Amino acid sequence: MKKFYITTSIAYTNAFPHIGFALESLQADVLARYHRLLNEDVFFLTGTDEHGLKIKKTAREKGRDVKEFVDEIAQKFKELKKVLNLSNDGFIRTSDRKVHWPVVQEVWLKLKKKGDIYKKKYQGLYCIGCESFITKKDLINGKCPIHKTKPEMIKEENYFFRLSKYSEKLFKIIDSEKIKIIPKKRKNEVLSFIKKGLEDISFSRPKSHLDWGIPVPDDESQTIYVWLDALSNYISALGYPKSKDFKKYWPADVHCIGKDILKFHALYWPAILLSLELKLPKRIFVHGFITVGSQKMSKSLGNIINPFELVEKYGTDAVRYYLLREIPSAEDGDFTYQKFEERYNSDLASGIGNLAARIRTMADKKIKERKLKDKISSQDLIAEIRKTEKRYKEAIKEFKFNEALKAVWELIAFSNKYIDQERPWEDGDEKLKVKNHKVISDLVLALGKISRLLNPFLPETSEKIKSQIERDKKTGEFRYPKIASLFPRL
Repeated sequence: MKKFYITTSIAYTNAFPHIGFALESLQADVLARYHRLLNEDVFFLTGTDEHGLKIKKTAREKGRDVKEFVDEIAQKFKELKKVLNLSNDGFIRTSDRKVHWPVVQEVWLKLKKKGDIYKKKYQGLYCIGCESFITKKDLINGKCPIHKTKPEMIKEENYFFRLSKYSEKLFKIIDSEKIKIIPKKRKNEVLSFIKKGLEDISFSRPKSHLDWGIPVPDDESQTIYVWLDALSNYISALGYPKSKDFKKYWPADVHCIGKDILKFHALYWPAILLSLELKLPKRIFVHGFITVGSQKMSKSLGNIINPFELVEKYGTDAVRYYLLREIPSAEDGDFTYQKFEERYNSDLASGIGNLAARIRTMADKKIKERKLKDKISSQDLIAEIRKTEKRYKEAIKEFKFNEALKAVWELIAFSNKYIDQERPWEDGDEKLKVKNHKVISDLVLALGKISRLLNPFLPETSEKIKSQIERDKKTGEFRYPKIASLFPRL
């Protein structure tokens, strides 16, 4: 079997999950489920990033023990699997001393042996939000462009990684798309960053400043820099360097990440892998941010959208649909409850929900013998399905999840119009009955194809539709069990 290894970034455990990380998890889940349908051997990894100064600071501000604090938040991220119906195969925690820590320390020693880690005194600007040193040329109006805060001037002795050594190689790798960055504008961002000149990066902090992290293996006065720690999760979760899983699944086929951590994944991580002489990830897919009513989500504004509460109110597949359909896959997108409910009523209740109910009801009433044809006879419907399947596959290949769903919903709209046009509910002579039988048979088979297309996106809905038009394995007859409406109108 062809293998497919996909990862999300690991969630930072300084706060409970919000819909920004839910979006990333769902995008990765769609790809994992889609590649399983292609009969590939899929490994889907997610997890939590639990070290760093920001986490320790947040825990202290809340009067909490740091370990208890991250345990509680990590558990909430684990619970997303059930709440969002995710299909991840692995969940890695960077606080795992048995699985993760030994790998990070082994990676450190290998980088040092290669001559790519050295110690020096350094004075520079440090952004706590980024958990990294940044240069003046990175600042906008004296502030971090991502966190909009002024970095601290810090003077200390740290270990550094020779990122500059790999500048030329990294440019060729990104430019030639040996690592393909999607969308293309993110690739151009990385190339522009390299052209400005890469500087060596701090890979540790003094333990006196940061003791919440993995100790440097040959210098206990230092703690390993959070980004080396975090990025190594992609191989530690597979049991690097000798396990069967590592040999089977590495390199990653896709890293799904947010645009704020592109630099770390497109520059730092490949440079580490080059130093380790490991294969490079094949693709990095970069999504944007979700705003709420056109404002950035923040605790101070009180507009954090909790995925648990959203699912409890509207249902898992409704949340999956909105985030995957309304938010442009690789761009920023906006969330409001008004937009959510409009999408729900128009696309889910009046769209797929209405179509499934109409087809099931007509089949139950009009096809008394419960027997349907094996193939669709309407050439118009066949052509529409083929067009949809082609657009759907192309959209997923290009990571345009919203476009894939748009194609499916155009098929749903076509099917609803086809019912209105053919009016198969009408009574009449034998000739009309034969014609209606054919139309309803076509619609049941079309609904089955729609169900399969929905499987990676709305798995629960896909299974419910499938159960509505079950074929008896022995007789070949269809059954139409009565079930609750897929999406009751709000």
